[in-house]
Amino acid sequence: MRLLLDEQHDPEVARQLVARGHDVTTVAPPEPGRSLSDAEVLDLATAEKRAVVTEDVRDFAVEHRRRLASGVTHFGIVLTSPKRYPRDHESMGALVAALDHLLRTHASEDALRDQLIWLP
Repeated sequence: MRLLLDEQHDPEVARQLVARGHDVTTVAPPEPGRSLSDAEVLDLATAEKRAVVTEDVRDFAVEHRRRLASGVTHFGIVLTSPKRYPRDHESMGALVAALDHLLRTHASEDALRDQLIWLP
């Protein structure tokens, strides 16, 4: 499985996962000051056969249901909580470890196809 980290996640998380041998990228804004919409993030991830990792629970849950209803596939959405995985450098290791475990236990490209899951 490959991951695309949504913009709220520190790029250092991706760097640490890449150092552990995983294929992980981050959302890069199309131009300074502009963000991608949630639908655009999921489109990008799908085009690259990646699961999205995001804290944006409500919007991605809606997008997930919309795509399922219309028969449009995606490669997974992994929801994270800032309460469980705070956005500070001291707590980053827990998120890296959890994503490393997820990637090692779900190795196939489409392991989370059309699934919406919470990162334990």
